[in-house]
Amino acid sequence: MIVEETHFDAELYTLGIRVRVQHEKSESMAPCLSSGVAVQLSIMDALARAVTVLRSEVSKYLLESRDGEIERLAIQSAAMAPETIRMLELVGIEPGWTCLDIGCGPGGITDLLSDKVGASGSVTGLDMNAGFLEHARATAPPNVAFVAGDACGSDLPTGSFDLVHMRFVASPTGDVERLLAEAIRLTRPGGIVALQEPDGTSLNCYPPNLAWDKLKAALLGAFKGVGADPELAKRLYHAARQTGLSEVQLRTFIVGVRAGDPLVDYLPSTVESLRSTIFKLGLLSPADLPGLLAECRNHLQQPDASFTMFTVAQVWGRKAP
Repeated sequence: MIVEETHFDAELYTLGIRVRVQHEKSESMAPCLSSGVAVQLSIMDALARAVTVLRSEVSKYLLESRDGEIERLAIQSAAMAPETIRMLELVGIEPGWTCLDIGCGPGGITDLLSDKVGASGSVTGLDMNAGFLEHARATAPPNVAFVAGDACGSDLPTGSFDLVHMRFVASPTGDVERLLAEAIRLTRPGGIVALQEPDGTSLNCYPPNLAWDKLKAALLGAFKGVGADPELAKRLYHAARQTGLSEVQLRTFIVGVRAGDPLVDYLPSTVESLRSTIFKLGLLSPADLPGLLAECRNHLQQPDASFTMFTVAQVWGRKAP
């Protein structure tokens, strides 16, 4: 069968990048194609492969390990420590427990867990960033160790922890179900799985400011553009319930920030850590970003300015005995 020469174009706007697939049929292709369906499937397969490659490439740049990133994370962690401590109290951590903090970065909540489990207990921090782990090890107490590994599939033994915790890990990956499955695997029967994840829609400042609005849109757009879920808090309880965890609990909090507070630079500094992704997705231009950062920082230093952080949902439940 001879197929008339036809030209197919398919355009897909994904990750802010235009993907164009061109498919030309000729007589040499005719034996392979019995219908237009085969051509359509070929195009869709090519598009799917392009999306996978692009998403993988872009996601490498999310939250860069730039100068100042460890300090940014430390300030954020300190601001949320009181609410995290309250969650750990409600979980009921006891001296002697073995705990795992998945995606701990340069420390995560390993210090808080260390205090709870005491000298008779142990805490392990898991992360893939070698620089973060080096920093964490330099100041770790005796009952805390750090290992390199993938949050979605580590080499740690099954059922070896009384508590497995992760904070702001499921949201960036966009795969909470896979992460929950791994956390449950690592938890001993009857142990606790706990997560803390954000909903970025509550990230608002007052008085309103255009630079703030543009930076917020770029931040949320960067996460969404690589398949992350910056509003995961909304469905975190439901996701945990679907895994079969029992006694699932839900708690939320929002941190308020004023001029002069340590966390006041949260939005500008986080956007700086996302700049490569933001530029790749075309959310802001390199020419516009410096001015927006300066304008936003100036606004946040005004004595009457304040903002609310993203809402944090804390969810925890018990693995079946």
